[in-house]
Amino acid sequence: MEEDKKQLLQELKEKIEKDKNLPLLESNLVFGEGNPNSFVMFIGEAPGFFEDQQKRPFVGRAGQLLNKLIEEILNLKREDVYITNIVKRRPPENRDPEEEEIKRYQPYLTEEIKIIDPQIIATLGRFSMNYFLPNAKISKDHGKIFWFKEKIVFPLYHPAAALRSLEVLRDLKLDFQKLKIVLEKFPELLEKRKKEVCFQTQKSLF
Repeated sequence: MEEDKKQLLQELKEKIEKDKNLPLLESNLVFGEGNPNSFVMFIGEAPGFFEDQQKRPFVGRAGQLLNKLIEEILNLKREDVYITNIVKRRPPENRDPEEEEIKRYQPYLTEEIKIIDPQIIATLGRFSMNYFLPNAKISKDHGKIFWFKEKIVFPLYHPAAALRSLEVLRDLKLDFQKLKIVLEKFPELLEKRKKEVCFQTQKSLF
């Protein structure tokens, strides 16, 4: 199963490389990496300077903080989880990704999620969060559970924001502690969710 996923991810990467209609072709392709069988998938917005240089996601200072939180709070290693971005190439001067850029890379992220098939999608920053939850506000909705079919979307502050603010760093650490509980209790949470959906369906019939 893992080898099948690795093969599918390699094919997806090659497909992106061959797509010359994508924006930001002047930058290097930074594809996702990690455990293809991970229960949790971290999704950021776009690569930065160091990611572009190394062609790997989250390897700069924000990535080092992410690694630390994964290890110290989730008790996992970076290679135990899967990490990617919505936009797979660095925007100029590390600016925010534009709506059109997100839209153009969207089908590839959709395919990547389908291959990994995680239980939990942990979004990093508002652009990633709004991809799944268009009306959510990161300051209000970070650290909360949202259901996306039978997956949980769990918004987190971007680690880069936590490097600029002690308050955000504190919130990010607390949210990682919540994420650890969500990971441990996912089967119970999913069972509860299914019962709620079933109950709502029955109510709507009367």
